[in-house]
Amino acid sequence: MLGPMSSSSFRWGALAVLCAVIFLDALDVSMVGVALPSIQADLGLSTSSLQWVVSGYVLGYGGLLLLGGRTADLLGRRRVFLVALGVFAVASLLGGIVDNGALLIAARFVKGVSAAFTAPAALSIITTTFPEGPVRNKALSIFTASGASGFSLGLVLSGFLTELGWRWTFLMPVPVAIIALVAALKVLDRGAEERAAGGHDILGAVLITASMLLLVFTVVQAPEVGWGSFRTIGSLAVTAALLALFVFVEQRLKHPLVRLGILRSAPIVRANVGLVILFGSYVGFQFVMMQYFQNLLHWSALQTALAFLPAGLLVAITSTKMGDFADRFGTGKLIVVGSAALAGGYTIFLGIDGDPSVAFQVLPGMLLLGVAFALSFPALNIQATNGVKDDEQGLASGLLNTSGQVGGAVVLAAVTAVLTSQSTGGLSIEALRAAVVVSLVLGIAGLAISATGLRVRKAPPVVETEKVLETV
Repeated sequence: MLGPMSSSSFRWGALAVLCAVIFLDALDVSMVGVALPSIQADLGLSTSSLQWVVSGYVLGYGGLLLLGGRTADLLGRRRVFLVALGVFAVASLLGGIVDNGALLIAARFVKGVSAAFTAPAALSIITTTFPEGPVRNKALSIFTASGASGFSLGLVLSGFLTELGWRWTFLMPVPVAIIALVAALKVLDRGAEERAAGGHDILGAVLITASMLLLVFTVVQAPEVGWGSFRTIGSLAVTAALLALFVFVEQRLKHPLVRLGILRSAPIVRANVGLVILFGSYVGFQFVMMQYFQNLLHWSALQTALAFLPAGLLVAITSTKMGDFADRFGTGKLIVVGSAALAGGYTIFLGIDGDPSVAFQVLPGMLLLGVAFALSFPALNIQATNGVKDDEQGLASGLLNTSGQVGGAVVLAAVTAVLTSQSTGGLSIEALRAAVVVSLVLGIAGLAISATGLRVRKAPPVVETEKVLETV
């Protein structure tokens, strides 16, 4: 964290660097989407291999986030952030110059691993630098707006860069990462090197990392090998066994990797479930719309990117104000309204056909999804870290980010399975609608779950009233 003598300008300068990095992390999740057809044609990848250009990143990111968050707490947030950012820049460069599909997938996996360390380290630096309350909420809203904007604008930027050549989607982050690394060395105070007390839970780290990697790998592969196959069922059984063993180990250690008591907080649990639904449903929806716009309507990469632009712009413009809204209305209300907008957006796209109305269907649907992200994403991040001790902020942020990435992988696999099962005679409107239903059902479930977080304001306790009367 920044020391007590650090100026306000250094605090906000540090925030700017952290925002730039989370923007790059989120950008990489979605930016490769529009470039996939060009990558496939240039490198001669099969469809099953091509999915790993996306899934490789998700595998590294989602599989190691918990380890990344706790490592930041134990080894120093600044140190972990700087090393991981340097690895991200190198992997980005390699991804842009390789001529082999396997090497490209490996580079994407390494980038995902580096993001698994930079994201929770960055969030925990913020939450330990800015005191809980309005100032932290403002910082978190700006930070999460950067991540949401990166994810939302990734497809838009990818459309423009793909017109120049798919390699630019990998090379563009390199100079930005280098500039951010140099700036971070100057503005991140060495107070962020503080380490949490406790030992290194090596066994817990191995178990949770192995279980998350296996879970993400299994759900990504399931649509190809079959959900009912021996391989899928066996992998899920092993994942469950690893998680059960992890819980057993963590309950018996003095300094566990994950203090399971953190999950006794209902707001934290709701925030994690909320991000599973928000991010997961949108990743699945985005995949469906890519098929719809490019393969069924035969839109160009640029046209497809522009279709997602309204949502991205809305998130970028409005979500920085969400900290003030959270102070005024509370995170619970923002999440409920955002969840309603999410379900509403998916409902509009249930009416897709071979000649959609851009003005009355595509635009309103995208704007509603933009509202959902602008409201929910910052509120979920604030809710997931409020009330958490400084030495567990990396853990809290790692849990939240893991929820989002694993949710994205699981829902994408489910959507792909539905789309594949309904497209035996080729891609059709009916198959696309059935896949959108998956996202809609999750959106409705998210609305129901978020509504349980609303509480009626309680009257002041009697003892407080008596104290007031005594002073009159």
